[in-house]
Amino acid sequence: MISSNGISLRYGARKLFSNVSIVFSPGNCYGLIGANGSGKSTFLKILSGEIDSTAGEVVVSPGKRIAVLKQDQFAFDEYTALTTVIMGHKRLYDIAMEKDTLYAKKNFSDKDGAHLSELEVEFAKLNGWNAESDAAKLLSNLGVSEEFHGVKMKQLEEGHKVRILLVQALFGNPDILLLDEPTNHLDIENCEWLEEFLCNFENIAIVVSHDRHFLDKVCTHIADIDYGNIQLYPGNFSFWLESSQLILRQRVQTNKKVEKKREELKSFIARFSANASKARQATSRKKTLEKLTLEDIKSSSKKSPYINFEQAREAGNNILNIDHLSKSLDGRVLFKDLTITVDKGDKIAFVGPNNIAKTTLFQILVGEIRPDGGKFKWGASISQAYYPKDNAKYFDVDCNLIDWLRQYSDNTNEVFVRGYLGRMLFSGDESFKQVRVLSGGERVRCMLSRMMLAQPNMLILDHPTNHLDLESIESLNKGLRRFGGTILFTSHDHQLIQTVANRIIEITPRGFIDRPDITLDEYLSDENIKKQLHRLYS
Repeated sequence: MISSNGISLRYGARKLFSNVSIVFSPGNCYGLIGANGSGKSTFLKILSGEIDSTAGEVVVSPGKRIAVLKQDQFAFDEYTALTTVIMGHKRLYDIAMEKDTLYAKKNFSDKDGAHLSELEVEFAKLNGWNAESDAAKLLSNLGVSEEFHGVKMKQLEEGHKVRILLVQALFGNPDILLLDEPTNHLDIENCEWLEEFLCNFENIAIVVSHDRHFLDKVCTHIADIDYGNIQLYPGNFSFWLESSQLILRQRVQTNKKVEKKREELKSFIARFSANASKARQATSRKKTLEKLTLEDIKSSSKKSPYINFEQAREAGNNILNIDHLSKSLDGRVLFKDLTITVDKGDKIAFVGPNNIAKTTLFQILVGEIRPDGGKFKWGASISQAYYPKDNAKYFDVDCNLIDWLRQYSDNTNEVFVRGYLGRMLFSGDESFKQVRVLSGGERVRCMLSRMMLAQPNMLILDHPTNHLDLESIESLNKGLRRFGGTILFTSHDHQLIQTVANRIIEITPRGFIDRPDITLDEYLSDENIKKQLHRLYS
């Protein structure tokens, strides 16, 4: 068991949360949610002991081991993937190192022998003899193949490092598992495996995630950071969303009823307070009025942007033809002879483990890079808006938000431009913020404002939910579903693909699968597709 007793945290005058007391019990998975900057990651760090709270304490049952998903990808550069995983169980790793040191001693004493015997007993209790095989199995399950197990971390790409650090946290059956954005850099298949792992996990898991499908699958409780507190709700994310909105509506309705009653009492008192025959009744109603108070409904820290893509001009029937397109990178084939006809109204999700292939295809289609072979042709009526996975170059300028967005608008009127910024939660002085200092989530919202201004009939989006909070992801989801044009997109957000896409394409170096009129869940469960993918990837 782990609990927070009266935990508070302040940074100067800013209060993140106050007097938080929660008991986290074994057998449950808790989803920690809240707006960007509300303190989700900070609260995990307080629970792990990495940072101290302003007040209160964290209590962990004696002898219980806490495992944390590390965020520093460079901390284990000099260790192999397999060793990095085993280091996640510090006591086990320390015993293994101490054993090796003792066995290597030239002058081995009786005292060394006795100590070594104690270490061997503890090592066996911690299942140390199976550590390497257990670590290797976990790595393979999360898509890190055996060829990388003995490779040093500094030689691996970012995607592999992130998955290895996740395996490090999962290794050794920890008593308390703290995971901050564990689905980052995981493809859909890896996410499914992690979901299954956490559903079967018998100890305590506390996760921060912006993936709604993931939270629905694994969470038994939701811990919501809002109103300067953390409120615990039973159930998964969808149940929390429905119940919290219902509670808020009930509080608003109660206030309306109270306010109506107050007005009726005030009216009666005003009419009859001077009337001798009604004086006693007026006095009674004054006492009732004094007891009627409106509930203080605080302003939530959660804010939802309004994302809506309109078409200035509807596209014709000829959208996009891709003919035997091929591309390799550093001698590795990304795709070959890719041939696709995109039809009007298609909302195509590109899925699969190779993110570089999908990003490269989008870059080719918008003219940023050239293919090695083949060709493609856009319809004459097509107007595109592109959201790149890496948007840093767009913000390498010295200007404020108004001037930044103005450069992408035919209408440069400040009121008009600020209207689009306001939809994306940049109101008042926020509009004058310098673009160089924007956070990742703010940059995404700016890029989406730019796309809305363009009023395109074709959207191309490369992982648009990265850095967005749950409210923004939900708003984007609704905007893409409403959009009447054509969409090409890729994302790790299961629910976004499930609810937006009407066609699924998976690109592999040896071919591709193209399935129209299918949802993501149907695609993932189709046995014929599984067999075809096995042939393409083997």
